[in-house]
Amino acid sequence: MVTAVRPVRTVRPARPTRPSTAHPGPRLPALPVLRHLGPQWYAPVMGTAIVASAGAGLPLDVPGLRTACATVWALALLVLVALLGARALHWTHHRDQARAHLLDPAVAPFYGCLSMALLAVGGGALVVGRDWIGVRAAVALDAVLFGAGTLVGLAAAVVVPYLMVVRHRIEPGQVTPVLLLPLVAPMVSAALGPLLVPHLPPGQARQTLLFGCLALFGLSLLATLLVLPLLFGRLITAGPLPLALTPSLFLVLGPLGQSTTAAGNLADAAPGAVPAPYAHGFTAFAVLYGVPVMGFALLWLALAAAMVARARRRGMGFSMAWWAFTFPVGTCATGAEGLARRTGLVAFDVLAVVLSALLIAAWVTAAAHTARGLVSGELLAGPRPAPAGPRPATARTR
Repeated sequence: MVTAVRPVRTVRPARPTRPSTAHPGPRLPALPVLRHLGPQWYAPVMGTAIVASAGAGLPLDVPGLRTACATVWALALLVLVALLGARALHWTHHRDQARAHLLDPAVAPFYGCLSMALLAVGGGALVVGRDWIGVRAAVALDAVLFGAGTLVGLAAAVVVPYLMVVRHRIEPGQVTPVLLLPLVAPMVSAALGPLLVPHLPPGQARQTLLFGCLALFGLSLLATLLVLPLLFGRLITAGPLPLALTPSLFLVLGPLGQSTTAAGNLADAAPGAVPAPYAHGFTAFAVLYGVPVMGFALLWLALAAAMVARARRRGMGFSMAWWAFTFPVGTCATGAEGLARRTGLVAFDVLAVVLSALLIAAWVTAAAHTARGLVSGELLAGPRPAPAGPRPATARTR
């Protein structure tokens, strides 16, 4: 019997396998700390810049006041530059989150803050920054920031309402003062643009900028008048805002105080830009418009302060919404300063000082809490996930 012998196969050692690159594993996002850096972070820049501008216009002869205001303005400029860089990185590495912010009806209106931050720092350059960098550099800086801020503000005033109509779905009970943010930005341009008028050649250039600012004034004012009834109606029919959003009631002061400031600044710039009859008309308008609007602003300030005190008693904690206590109050302070110069009434001087004191107290409080939140990382953390299960029914509370 013959047995067939099969050839023995030699087993070669297995080659080390290389990791496959066809389907790489999940990549961690770059700069995760910036993922939730939204446009609302421009509010601290606005609130800081208005402290400098309002302080410089106070009817007080305090040694070192302008130096302190210039220091605060320099701080606002540094924060603006740092924030612009951080937001650019945010759009580069977290584009999905940036687009989600734009499509979120609660976040999209804050894109108006970018415009107002640019404008506030630019205007502050001519008010107090010129003491440190010189008039020529201040004019150049303001011209750049005013142009960029105005373009961004006009875009926000069109794009955000457009998204509200075609993409966002806002129920009547969801109307908040945050909706005013993109509409107030052109009013900030109207208030700060006249500061550049004397630095332009006489004639067409000055008149064009002056009347352009007047057009921005009307654009913002009429748009604001469309939203304010919706907001007041929401408060009457649906009750107080959620605790965390209660500080946003101070945002209503923004268009009121800023329009009063704008009317005054337009009157200051008119004599060297337009013929005498128009210049006198601007001056009369600044007083006849500013005094009644300032009266309503004080009424709203009292109402908003009462609502904030109520929310604080019910446990309202710090959030970035607290920066709403700064810029809107600051615009009322600058508006009162302008009325004091035109009427000569001591009452407006006292009002300007009181409002500026409130502004400084609000700024110190918001800045201290913000710094603490940045150090702890809490303010840049993502939103907490909602608890599982059905939400409990809520009832209106009074």
